[in-house]
Amino acid sequence: MAKLSPSRRNSSRPEADAYDAWFRAKVKKAMNSSEPSITHDEVMREMRAIIDSYRNASDTLAS
Repeated sequence: MAKLSPSRRNSSRPEADAYDAWFRAKVKKAMNSSEPSITHDEVMREMRAIIDSYRNASDTLAS
């Protein structure tokens, strides 16, 4: 069995098992989805735009 990440190490075994089942179900659902895939580059572009918009708004408020 894979080692648990440090953030999950302090969980009880039932909590860890429940998290593992939830995570596996999410991955399976995503892999079986008929929705179009979004590439990593597309997600990063969108996130950079969101971050930049917050930065610009913050800069405007600071001026």
